[in-house]
Amino acid sequence: MFREMRRKKQQLGEEECLSILDEATSGVLSVLGDDGYPYGVPLSFVRIGATLVFHCAATGHKTDAVKAHPQASFTVVAQDDVVPSEYNTHYRSVIAFGRVRIVEDRDEKMALLRSLGERYWPGHDDELEAEIAPRFDHMHVLAFEIEHLTGKQSLALMH
Repeated sequence: MFREMRRKKQQLGEEECLSILDEATSGVLSVLGDDGYPYGVPLSFVRIGATLVFHCAATGHKTDAVKAHPQASFTVVAQDDVVPSEYNTHYRSVIAFGRVRIVEDRDEKMALLRSLGERYWPGHDDELEAEIAPRFDHMHVLAFEIEHLTGKQSLALMH
């Protein structure tokens, strides 16, 4: 179902891909948007096992797209160093492919929001609860189940 990487020599292993996801603070979620146009939006996230977690408004382009077409990809660029003298870029990146669902269960939604908050401001549970409480019913939590994960790096980084 998913294409194999053409430049296999540059392919990162699964553990490296997961490490990049764990270290990144944001990435781009790409979905099928209005009138068949791709829609890519930068988002903060947390990885829990094989699931990426995001939050968003309960209405809007992203929410509509996910409801209509749950298939998506999520891209993280871990390194992007342009080397003008080489006419090259030293890069490392990961793309996750999977399906996104809107979390309906209130307990699961709260647990995932707590995980997301803990990632970005650990140890501040009271502040997090105060932030979530007035917004809880007006936001969605998206769970992106990774079905395929691929990573790649420039040849220059391989030695």
